[in-house]
This record gives sequence, structure tokens and C-alpha cells, in this order.
Amino acid sequence: MERETIRNAARIVLGASLVFAGISHLTFARKEFQAQVPDWVPVKKDDTVIWSGVAEITLGASLMLAQGKHKKTIGNIASAFFTAVFPGNISQYTHHRNAFGLNTNRKRFARLFFQPLLIAWALKSTRK
Repeated sequence: MERETIRNAARIVLGASLVFAGISHLTFARKEFQAQVPDWVPVKKDDTVIWSGVAEITLGASLMLAQGKHKKTIGNIASAFFTAVFPGNISQYTHHRNAFGLNTNRKRFARLFFQPLLIAWALKSTRK
């Protein structure tokens, strides 16, 4: 398989995953996502979950549909988004909040290592 084809497939899978996550923010996993909102965020937890869900749907669709020179820009935005939401993962760990089956400190801690992978995925799948 050609490298460009693999990168495009990775970009589309990441985009589809973001759309799914965004939809889950707005529907069946709303309460679960609220566990990740840090207490210091100055917006109601449910509002934060809704707006981040809308952002994920938009970002995911943008990743899937990105063409040419726009891929890199969208990849940078996705990378920034994954960086911006990382404090939520840290908050879930430090406040011992159970969500998404992350019901032990070990599981919550292990999840922290996936965020850098998402950042790398966003960047790598949108570069030539």
C-alpha cells in the first residue's frame, strides 16, 4: 500500500472516531464525559461537554473531508485540540473519577499515555 493511501486512511479513521466521540458527547455518554471536565473550567460541565462534542464533530468531519494544503492545517488544529483537552484526562486521574471503565488509578494513569499518540496521529496522518 502506498504511504499516501495509508496516511489518508489513518486521517479518515481519526476523523470518523472524532465524529463518533462528538456524537457520544451529545447523547449516550454525556455523563461519562462530565467526569473529565476539570473543576476549574468556568463553564457548566454539561455545557463544556456539549461544546466539546460539537467541536469534535466539526473537527472530525474536517479531517475526513480535508483536501490538499488544508490537511496540514486541520492536522495542526486537531493536534491543538487533543492538547487542549488533555487537562481533562489529568483531572479525571487526579480526582479519581470513574468513567469509561477507567475505575482504577492504574487505568486512569495508563490512559494519559494515549493523548500523545492522538496528537502524533493527527500530525502524521496530515503530512506528506
